[in-house]
Amino acid sequence: MTVPLSILDLAPISSGSDAGQALRNTVDLARRAERFGYHRYWVAEHHFADGVASAAPAVLIGLILAGTDRIRVGSGAVQVGHQTALSIVESFGLLDAVHPGRLDLGLGRSGQRRAEAVAALAAPRPAPRTGSQVVDGLLIPPPFDFSKLVASPRWGAYAALLQQPEAVSPDFAEVVDDIRALIAGTYARDGVDVHATPGEGAKVELWILGSSAGQSATVAGERGLPFAANYHVSPATVLEAVEAYRAAFRPSEVLDHPYVLVSADVVVAPTTAEARHLASGYGLWVHSIRTGRGAIPFPTPAEAAAAPWTAEDQALVQDRLDTQFVGTPAEVAAQLHTLQRATSADELLVTTITHDHTDRVRSFALLAEEWHA
Repeated sequence: MTVPLSILDLAPISSGSDAGQALRNTVDLARRAERFGYHRYWVAEHHFADGVASAAPAVLIGLILAGTDRIRVGSGAVQVGHQTALSIVESFGLLDAVHPGRLDLGLGRSGQRRAEAVAALAAPRPAPRTGSQVVDGLLIPPPFDFSKLVASPRWGAYAALLQQPEAVSPDFAEVVDDIRALIAGTYARDGVDVHATPGEGAKVELWILGSSAGQSATVAGERGLPFAANYHVSPATVLEAVEAYRAAFRPSEVLDHPYVLVSADVVVAPTTAEARHLASGYGLWVHSIRTGRGAIPFPTPAEAAAAPWTAEDQALVQDRLDTQFVGTPAEVAAQLHTLQRATSADELLVTTITHDHTDRVRSFALLAEEWHA
């Protein structure tokens, strides 16, 4: 079954370039994606990364909406731990007021207080799987251990800067419910009705994003909302995530059956060799994230080849390298069909990073042509 194909964009900054050019590239790519036939165009929220410019999704979405006509545009995802429900609803309500009916509000659980995150990672858990599995043709690598990264002083400094002093992030389920109530016009606090303008009555499509069988999957299922699962960042847990969502699902006014979107990282070129060459900076880029430096500007293939690299470095990113789909249009489309079959996804979301914008545009163009053939 050929399902809709959509795009996730991080507004990547290439080595030798800057944030302004990265953002102009994002708007250009969104315009082209609309012509290529992609279903929706989402932008991420990342902070403290020299190589990523998508720090303020609502602002970037506004630029993309203004530059396109039909394609759905949204967040993948707003990190709700760093904003109030009201600020999120007002921001996206403003966008919907100007561009009605085209907006997706994707919510992510990121932004827990650091102490909570460290405690959750330290809590007793089943022994992690140590080997890779192949499920219906899809590689499921062993899980990556984020505990050292989350417990690092750098991570703590970043988390502190993203919240007001003494601020306490509410429970994710509470935030989701508050957002839904504000949009529906049913929110009340201490006996007082509260109305968001703009925001109330906005025709936004609400999504929950998650990478595991945790609270995000459960909240999405119990509230009957569509769910986006993360194979491109957490390939080890994608099957658990979609299974937990489907198990928790209850029909709602939005959906009468589960709707699952699954992400994948891809690079497409006319030949396999060229695609691998263009993707060769990916390992170095992921390594910078997983060592706590934040994403570096995406390197050229020559810069990646010249960088010091050890077996330990390789092991740190092997799961991501093994699950990136790199090759010709036919090869990558076949891998995406496998991902869809193994997860029973209703839609796929692809992200691509190359050093040169023209190569990235061509990758999406070649994939769309193959997918819709």
